[in-house]
Amino acid sequence: MKILVTGFMPFGGETVNPAYEAVRRLPAQIAGADIATVEIPVVYKKGPAAVEAAIDAEKPDMVLCVGQAGGRAEITPEFVGINYANFRIPDNEGFQPLSTKLEEDGPDAYFATLPVQAMVDACKEKGVPANVSYSAGTYCCNEVLYELLYALDHRHPGVRGGFVHVPYLDSQAANLKAGTPSMSLARITEGLTAMVAAMVEHEGEDIVSASAGCEH
Repeated sequence: MKILVTGFMPFGGETVNPAYEAVRRLPAQIAGADIATVEIPVVYKKGPAAVEAAIDAEKPDMVLCVGQAGGRAEITPEFVGINYANFRIPDNEGFQPLSTKLEEDGPDAYFATLPVQAMVDACKEKGVPANVSYSAGTYCCNEVLYELLYALDHRHPGVRGGFVHVPYLDSQAANLKAGTPSMSLARITEGLTAMVAAMVEHEGEDIVSASAGCEH
């Protein structure tokens, strides 16, 4: 089995993105699965294109995209991606789509096909805060999630996919207002590793959970 894990480049004036910093530190193998990693741009259309190019190159069984969600205190697998872009800030090339449909022939939403509840439980078992999120926002992270699931639906049958948001790094939060949630790079990496292991263990299924979920 092979799993492709992607992480975004820095954006919004930051010099680091915890998503790719953690992704590039993942072991080469997790729970017997080979791990391929790639950094993708925070650019409208180019981010999803980079993910699909990596799918074509790596031929993975599952794809997990990772992004930063400043303000969240937990690692949060996303339950759903929506067919809508409304960028709160321009992307890294200065483009800012507003009230834009991502795919004219696509459904309003796609549900992730990874075992998000099991991923959360596995992360919590390692002592790393985690919860399911039911909104990926309307920026590049949601775009990549929706476009990934659209691509899997149309061009890569049998491949499963989803998205995880991670908090700011402690070093980022040190330069922000007091009380901004953050997490160490080591804990983020440990949490993602546990989640990937759960993806392998619960391939094609998920557990039943009464988790309240994340409000963001």
